[in-house]
Amino acid sequence: MPQPPPHLHVSRDRVGAAVVRSAGTRRQDGRDAPIVLVPGLGAPGYLLRTLEHCARSGPARLLDVPGFRDPSGQACPETLGPLAETVARWLAVVPQAPVVLAGHSTGAQVALHAAVRAPERVRALVLLSPTFPPHLRRMRPLLGALARTVVHEPPDVVPAVLPTYLKAGPRRLLACVRSAQADAPEDVLPSVACPVTVLAGERDALCPPDWAGHLARRAATGRALRAPGAHAFPHPHPAVTAEILAGARTGWP
Repeated sequence: MPQPPPHLHVSRDRVGAAVVRSAGTRRQDGRDAPIVLVPGLGAPGYLLRTLEHCARSGPARLLDVPGFRDPSGQACPETLGPLAETVARWLAVVPQAPVVLAGHSTGAQVALHAAVRAPERVRALVLLSPTFPPHLRRMRPLLGALARTVVHEPPDVVPAVLPTYLKAGPRRLLACVRSAQADAPEDVLPSVACPVTVLAGERDALCPPDWAGHLARRAATGRALRAPGAHAFPHPHPAVTAEILAGARTGWP
């Protein structure tokens, strides 16, 4: 994880065989549900700005979820299931209260599955630019949508994610993308009892409006909202993102 600002605390929590690193506030006074952020493709750096804004209004943590290892110690592929299981186990033992769980991109899929695994630990679920609609579950259409989206991304998002991507390497990144393409979040959402907010950028071809709306309608209590920007909108628009996340604490509607 990139070095967070000095006023944010870095923790290392052992969860089964994994160690989950996180950055955020120390305080959990019980009055506000902690906001827990799950990044896409394992790259937490681009969500640090959102974390800072969230921390101004209450407890907040940004997770750096490691690759899962089975009991024999063998490394498993970076797939959604093991990542979601690690997040669910972290939710069960670390926060002192049910949380507002927010995931971005493939991290939204991880957060969704974690919410199903640990429903009593999630007060509200926020899916930020959730991937992937059915027509993007093949590589060629996905690459086309990516090309239409990246032209609207701010240049400074690159140094926020590139070190993590280089460290992970193309094989692990591709394994995560393939796992996300094989997932059907629209089939999982009816199992979520808590309120669900789907928030996507106005210029995001990876999470178009019809997909965001469809996901919101699949939830028992869901709403779809739009944000300025493209797929990585939390990076250039952290205040907007944090405002929606803070609002989810109140348990709308």
